[in-house]
Formats: sequence, C-alpha cells, structure tokens
Amino acid sequence: MTETAIRTPPVELVSSSTGGTRRMSAMVAGGALVATLAAVSLFVGVADITVGDVLTGRADYEIIALSRLPRTLALILAGAALSVAGLIMQLLTRNVFVEPSTAGILDFAALGLLVTALLWPGAPIMAKMVLGTAFALLGTALFLRILAVVPLRDVLVVPLVGLMLGGVVGSFSTFVAYRTDLLQSLNAWTTGDFSAVIAGRFELLWIAGVLVVVAALVADRFTVAGLGEAFTTNLGLDYRRTMALGMTVVAVVSATAVLTVGALPFLGLVVPNVVRAVVGDHARRAVPWVALTGAALVLACDLVARTVIAPYEMPIATVLGVVGAVTFLILLARGRRRG
Repeated sequence: MTETAIRTPPVELVSSSTGGTRRMSAMVAGGALVATLAAVSLFVGVADITVGDVLTGRADYEIIALSRLPRTLALILAGAALSVAGLIMQLLTRNVFVEPSTAGILDFAALGLLVTALLWPGAPIMAKMVLGTAFALLGTALFLRILAVVPLRDVLVVPLVGLMLGGVVGSFSTFVAYRTDLLQSLNAWTTGDFSAVIAGRFELLWIAGVLVVVAALVADRFTVAGLGEAFTTNLGLDYRRTMALGMTVVAVVSATAVLTVGALPFLGLVVPNVVRAVVGDHARRAVPWVALTGAALVLACDLVARTVIAPYEMPIATVLGVVGAVTFLILLARGRRRG
C-alpha cells in the first residue's frame, strides 16, 4: 500500500499537469496557425512571388522587404493590440458588448486627427498620435460618464449608447471634413485599409505591441478591477489608478491603429467573446489567446480582402465589418434570450 501510494501521483497533480500540457499544445498550435497565415500573406499580391522564387534566390526581395513584410507585421500588431484593448474595456466596464468601436473611441481618435490636420497641418507623426490619444481618452471618459449618470437597466443598451455617441461624433467629423476639404483624409482614418502600409509607415504600431505585453503583465489587476470598486478597494488595489491605466492603454492603441491603418470595427468585440467562451474571464489566461486570435482573424480577413476581387483589393474594414456585425447580432440575441 505504501509503495503504491508513493509511486502514484495525486489525482489533482495529474489533472493539473494534463491541463497545462493541453494548454501549451493549444498555444503552440495557435502560434503555428498565425505563422502559417503570415507566411501566406507574404506571397499574396499583385506581384507574383512564389516559395520557389525565394528558395532559388529569384524573388524580388525589395518588394518583400518594403511592402509584404511590413504589411504582415502591421496586420499582426494591429489585430493583437485592438483585440486586447477590447478585452480590457469589457473587463473594466463589466460589459461583454463594449469595445473601442462600439464605445465611440475610434471616432474620437479620428476627430483628434482631424483637428490636428486643421490646426497643425505639418505636425510630426508623434504629435498626431499624442493628440489622437488625448481625444480618445476624452471619448472614453465621456462614455464612462454617461454610463455612470444614465440609469441603464439593460446591459444590451450600453453598446447601443456607445454606437450612438460614435455616430454623433462621426457625423460632426464628416461635416467639418466636408467643409474643409479633408474628406479623403478622414476616410483614410475611419476605414481600415492595409494597402498603403510600407516600410517606414507602420512602425508606430510597435507601441501598440508593447502595450499588449504591458496588458499581459498587469492582467490580474484588470481582472480584480472588473469585480467592482468596493471589492477592488477591499483587496488593497487602487481602483481609479487601475481604471486609468486600462483606459490609457485602450486610448493609445486606438489612436495608433487609426493613425496607421484606420479603424477596424468590431475586432475587439468578436475576439474576446470567442476566447472567453473557451478559457473563461481570467485576463492573465485570456490575453495571450486574445492576441493570437486577433492576429489570426485580421490576417485571414486581409487575405479575403486581397483575393476576392483580385487583382483589386477591398478595404479590410469591409470584411471585418461583415464578420463583426453578424457576430454582434448573434451575441445580442443570445444575451436577450438569457435575460
């Protein structure tokens, strides 16, 4: 009996070890999927570049270095960052239907860039990002203030309020852009499109990538803050500081994405909800999965946008909008039935 007990590990340890192995295997598989989609992205485009050309040294490496590789990196960084930003917003607002596009934050960021173009036409790229972030923070604060003041009994009304707020801001931006002959610039900021991404025009997205790492490191704080101010304070965590950190991350990521590749709608809504259904609400466990899934979804939608009407290309925001809108309606219907 004693020998058997020594040789047989506890059931809990076996279960934990097996679960950890499965999660690691699934993470490796997810990374392999993203790597595969990224590799395919390098060989899709108007210029015909094949794997054989690369292996034999006949490929046009200038196109790969200046266009294909920067575009692929931008897709990965934007997809991962905006998806994680959506997860942070959902945790801090305790609403699974909230993300930068449904809260109007992307519209505020675009308004900030429009104001910058009007008042400081020759502003450097970092100044544009700072002003876009400031307007995104303003939009976030206004959205949270509306939620605090207006008694919303139905959780499904919250994203609708954000969509209406974004619609008002977007309409105002369109009017100002029309009167000042800046409609083309505004369309570039409000429509996600990676066709103009080349070397030297996407590096700002590395800031968003760094913020994804920051979000992973402080994910436990966001999980606790999502339980409410009273519970967070009782655990000795500064609720307001955590909220400020989370919303700053969301604002910077939103402004960076809008400035670099334009708005990508519903990305922060679809990905966190899909991941949550599999791994649960714990942010530390969910952040890596959200980043991988967001990158994979953006890569896949970009491949569709580049091939469905080849050799022409449609904006990736069109494909994401269809996928995100259908998913949003499904989530709303499920939430209504549960209610």
